[in-house]
Amino acid sequence: MKRKLITAIGVAAMLVSVAACGGDDGDSGDKAGADGYAGQTLTVWVMDGSSPDQWQKDVQAAFEKKTKAKVKFEIQQWNGIQQKLTTALSEENPPDVFEIGNTQTPAYAKTGGLADLADLKSSIGADWTESLNKSSIYDGKQYAAPWYFANRVVIYNKKVWADAGIKDTPKTRDEFYADLKQIGEKTKAEPIYLPGQNWYHFVGLTIGEGAELVKKDGDKYVSNLDDPKVAAAMETYKKFQALSKAPKDKDEATPQQAEVFAKGNVGAFIGMGWEAGTAIAANKKIESDIGYFTIPGATADKPEGVFLGGSNLAVAAGSKKQALANEFLKIALSDKYEGELAKLNGVIPNKESLQSNLAGNAVAEAAAPAAAGGGTTPLIPEWAAVENAPNPVKTYMTAVLNGKTPAEAAKQVESEFNKRLAQQQ
Repeated sequence: MKRKLITAIGVAAMLVSVAACGGDDGDSGDKAGADGYAGQTLTVWVMDGSSPDQWQKDVQAAFEKKTKAKVKFEIQQWNGIQQKLTTALSEENPPDVFEIGNTQTPAYAKTGGLADLADLKSSIGADWTESLNKSSIYDGKQYAAPWYFANRVVIYNKKVWADAGIKDTPKTRDEFYADLKQIGEKTKAEPIYLPGQNWYHFVGLTIGEGAELVKKDGDKYVSNLDDPKVAAAMETYKKFQALSKAPKDKDEATPQQAEVFAKGNVGAFIGMGWEAGTAIAANKKIESDIGYFTIPGATADKPEGVFLGGSNLAVAAGSKKQALANEFLKIALSDKYEGELAKLNGVIPNKESLQSNLAGNAVAEAAAPAAAGGGTTPLIPEWAAVENAPNPVKTYMTAVLNGKTPAEAAKQVESEFNKRLAQQQ
């Protein structure tokens, strides 16, 4: 999976209203005849790096064999995709099927741009992992289908850990903390590189606490940062961040945490699998020292909460080929091809039963156990504006790390947080 794909995962879109055009629930010449759908071509937009060439060829062959129709894959770039897709969905001939970021899905569903996929869910989605399917649902309806996902893991330097006398990876949050402290006491390495604003990891901690970042106040959403569960997540973050020399007012990209890790004097950092590649590119010698493990939770039987970045597949409400689009999704999301995608790209599939396809991929094997208990930022269209810089969640985190209580920090950003949630979508 390409870095630009992963970095784009989870970025919410600011959208204008989409009018669904040109469709009438799939009954416009979209029914299969004696020759199937011969003569028709289905247009499918996928993002750069999402679907390997081999996967496309295999799905295409299966689709054409079953339907007698053609499928045309069109590769899209993440940069600018929100506006491009918004425009396309308002036109007479939108892409029939398209990939959409999981946290973007609610905003597109609200505008009316996505077709209802309740029948698809009934036919092939009974065992989709609930946490992965959650982002495909808006206002109680199934507007997309979960496709693939990724989450953060602990990327660690095996040599540093061995120098500290640590023989195994930790299974609980307390063991993890104790190991890091041991690294600090017995080696010259920085135990963990954890900048103050690695906010997606913080979101994972809130998920682990069962907390919500927003709450309903009448007919609007407002900040929920003053929730004691959010405070508990921030206290956990603060405890680990105290073992790091990383700046409290910067995120993981300033500087790139993988490049800091690449110097060989950091015990661990929390990041996406592709960041190991960044470290290796910066220092080839570190490659053999890199290991991975699941972020430990409070107890050994449940990994830490994680932010699930990923993509769903959706059908344009304005597509004239609704039935054919559903046939494509039944094939693309079948166990055979969902499993193939997981194996080729090292991504978490939409069913726990398909995780066996990740065997041998160390990063994916470390990420997969946390997927069932993972989650996302609030799945509401109003969330989009919150992530714009300066992100008030990041401001909140830095304030706590600099000495404010979680309650004081929450109060400090409450006005800006609520102002953004109130912006027109």
